[in-house]
Amino acid sequence: MFLIQTHSFDYKYERIKKAVLNMSEKQSYFDLVYDVTSLIPKGRVTTYGAIADYLSLGSARMVGWALNQLPKNNKVPAHRVINRKGELSGKMMFPSPTAMQERLEKEGIKVENDKVIEFQKLFWHPSEIEK
Repeated sequence: MFLIQTHSFDYKYERIKKAVLNMSEKQSYFDLVYDVTSLIPKGRVTTYGAIADYLSLGSARMVGWALNQLPKNNKVPAHRVINRKGELSGKMMFPSPTAMQERLEKEGIKVENDKVIEFQKLFWHPSEIEK
């Protein structure tokens, strides 16, 4: 199981950050994807490609595949991962076709025609955890 299911947020954040930065060989690719995705701040978005780039493993499609394999009722904010054009390309993997947009809007992110408004402004790259 991935690390996000432990104690308080601050503890989880530090533990995940340490695991991702150390790229522990004990973690699977899927677990690394889940851990990086769990670090995306509320109100921000990233891309499949940015996660793949940060992990230096696989491709954007592999990240999408990993997120598609998440168990139901998980805590990983996969709704914050969109494609490089700012589109909600993964929306069909959610319980309803509008669930991804609804979750983003609940965090203050505006979406029109399945595309994040102000995508560049809201973009978060995983390398920001190193700062």
